[in-house]
Amino acid sequence: MDLILIIVTVVVVALFLLGVFLMRSPDTALRGNRIKIVAMLVALGFALSEGNLWDKPEVWLLLGFGALLGLLLAWRLEMVQMPQAVALFNALGGGASALVAIVLMMMVVDQVMIINLTLLLTVMVGAVTFFGSSLAALKLQGYKLVGLSSSLPGVKASLVILLLGLLTGAVSLAGPPLLFVFAPVAAILVVLYGVVMVLRVGGADMPIIISLLNSLSGAAASLCGISLQSPLLAGTGAVVGVAGLLLTRSMCVAMNRSLSTVLAGFSTVAATKEEPAPEESEEELVAEEDEEEGTLEDRAAAALQGSQRIIMVPGYGMALAQAQGAVKELVEALESRGKEVKMAIHPVAGRMPGHMNVLLAEVGVSYEKLYDLETINPDFPHADLVIVIGACDVVNPAANTAEGTPIYGMPILEVDKAHRVIVLNKDDAPGYSGVENPLYQNKKVITWWGDAGETVEQLKELLD
Repeated sequence: MDLILIIVTVVVVALFLLGVFLMRSPDTALRGNRIKIVAMLVALGFALSEGNLWDKPEVWLLLGFGALLGLLLAWRLEMVQMPQAVALFNALGGGASALVAIVLMMMVVDQVMIINLTLLLTVMVGAVTFFGSSLAALKLQGYKLVGLSSSLPGVKASLVILLLGLLTGAVSLAGPPLLFVFAPVAAILVVLYGVVMVLRVGGADMPIIISLLNSLSGAAASLCGISLQSPLLAGTGAVVGVAGLLLTRSMCVAMNRSLSTVLAGFSTVAATKEEPAPEESEEELVAEEDEEEGTLEDRAAAALQGSQRIIMVPGYGMALAQAQGAVKELVEALESRGKEVKMAIHPVAGRMPGHMNVLLAEVGVSYEKLYDLETINPDFPHADLVIVIGACDVVNPAANTAEGTPIYGMPILEVDKAHRVIVLNKDDAPGYSGVENPLYQNKKVITWWGDAGETVEQLKELLD
């Protein structure tokens, strides 16, 4: 049986790694996801066999209930709600690991020291994942929760509290009685830390937190596997943990953040100073004044028809309006008239890494048209027109100047450097970060307020 367990573990972990590798490209992502589903089914079947649970009706009842609940959730889930769904799944994974560790603590009176430590760490990591992810899901869903300023001393002190919790956990290695005393204390400390960590997170840092919590859910499962002496659970949990950690690091780099800044509210990074805009000639100023004359539709039509190189910037507002289909039609209409169209994708445009790419791929927008921030930013000064669709924070120049705000130091799409900009947003209200956007007052920006699903259609009609 030990040899079979090793073989199954190696096969399942290999399938998981292959699935993760294939999900690096949109062309192979679906195949990678299916491979991981097969790996999970194999792992589940082996776990049932190992525990002799095939003939337990209560097990099948719970499995059926969970499967039905998952199917209903997936059926009703809209793509725009994917970030909060991921946060919810992270919470369930961490909570399940913590509950298993608690049951093991109650069932086994005497354990070796390393198992005591593993059980304690499982409870702590699982608890912080459950409560932190639950709060993150609520924030992403739009619930107004009490925020915490990163300058509050209690935010930075939370790291110290967490370390004290780990120290008390080490004391618990002296024996089971102390384990029962310090485990709840350590769990409460890390839960408080998780609550503080998520409540103070601004819009720019939420994708990093989601990625980190995803990593923690895997770490909790891996620790739980060690406690159960199950290499299968330990291995698969480790894959999730490492993948989430690598994604967290990538998001920190993309958002110009350090992980300590996000977790503890230490001083924010220095923002890059904006280069002064080149002075415009008298002819250009006169041309722009002429363009300002006429109705909103006249000015937008002139900007569209007089532009050859166009960059479109989709944002979370486009997702909320379910306007991705209209955006694709606009792209096709522009290209049919011989115009060059590119799509600029910010790392947090959909509040989750890759979310905007999936939304656009869902309606058939070619992946070759999508450009990330580092690739597209040098193109903005050469663009005749930029069309912003439901995006605010990711194009907000205040990220370079507004110190102490959630977006300060965040790399943005430099749309203000283009010759002309059309903004199709719901209104002029601040974005998720709550920071006012000075882009709307720029003289070369045409603001067209309204639902993106309608304004994109109206913009397309101006081409006729």
